[in-house]
Amino acid sequence: MSETHWTGRDGHGHKSGSIELRDIAGKPVLALSGVWSVPTAAALSRQIADLSLPSQGQVGIDLTQVSVMDTSGAWLIHGLMVDLKKNGAAPTLENLKEQHAPLMHLVEGAVANPDESIHSKSTSPLRLLEITGEATIAALSKGRELTNFVGMLTVSFLRAVKSPSRLRPISIVNQLELTGLRAIPIIGLLSFLIGVTLAYLMADQFRAYGLDVFTVNVLGIFVLREAGVLITAIVIAGRSGSAFTAEIGTMKVNEELDALRTLGLDPVEVLVLPRVLALVITLPFLAFWADLMGLLGGGMMTMLVLDMTPLQFVQQLKEAVNLKTFMVGLVKAPVHAYIIAVVGCFEGFKVQRSAESVGKQTTTSVVEAIFLVIVATAAFSVMFSVLGI
Repeated sequence: MSETHWTGRDGHGHKSGSIELRDIAGKPVLALSGVWSVPTAAALSRQIADLSLPSQGQVGIDLTQVSVMDTSGAWLIHGLMVDLKKNGAAPTLENLKEQHAPLMHLVEGAVANPDESIHSKSTSPLRLLEITGEATIAALSKGRELTNFVGMLTVSFLRAVKSPSRLRPISIVNQLELTGLRAIPIIGLLSFLIGVTLAYLMADQFRAYGLDVFTVNVLGIFVLREAGVLITAIVIAGRSGSAFTAEIGTMKVNEELDALRTLGLDPVEVLVLPRVLALVITLPFLAFWADLMGLLGGGMMTMLVLDMTPLQFVQQLKEAVNLKTFMVGLVKAPVHAYIIAVVGCFEGFKVQRSAESVGKQTTTSVVEAIFLVIVATAAFSVMFSVLGI
């Protein structure tokens, strides 16, 4: 029996594994032993590169003496088998330990079925059609899941109405503060600045045609009907909607949702319902605040550019708008709030158990919420136009 033996240590002082080429009954056998892991991978790679591999016939790879194996070691062993096949030999794994078998099978499966996403794909028209179909199916699937989530939320709400003790006042009040009171400064500032910008642009255009006074009319109608509530909804989607996703997603990563279910509590009732109720309550008040600040900013710029007095501005605004104009904008606020809260919580429950997934779903929730809010705004506009409001 002939034998060739390699062993040693890697550059960091870790004891390497070893490879012995044995000739047993005329059959070459590679006997592996020791530690096959990340710390020893470099030394093992050099040993394999220096090894004179058999070039024909059956070659056994004996793993009886392998004490430790991780993914790096499994990849090295798999690579050794590939090299033997390229050399014309027929390698077989022998005495693979039970604890190492799943790792070897995982590596073999990854090589046999590589992830298609890492390969370049055709840019032909058929591929474009395939991408469109995949996106459509994904959107329909998400729509179905979101509908199911809305159904669960509705059931939880009806259960809470039937039994008010299920409501959690402390949670609702806490969310009122987080989504409402703390959002007042940013909503007010943005609305004020947008009012200033709109008034300046409109005054500049109307002045060229001698229609200065209509600046107040357009400003009042646009801010009260559309701009105030839309700006508020977009800011809240980026601020509170993303927070809902991150909070619930982090709880899922930390297995806190599983703990709630173990305690017999419904996560939708405990986490989602207070957030939805709080946002539906606060968004109309924030929209009202945005209307006031938008008109204040626009009024100041109008008086400055057009040399109007505050009394003239108020009188013209009173002629241009009425309570119906204000209510048309305000009625959208609860709908926008419901959309933002539901989408934010829904994406939170879709988070996988990783920090990367939390960030991904948070971004997705903001994009989806803003998109649906704008769609709802367009739908309201069409409905009000049909109704003549």
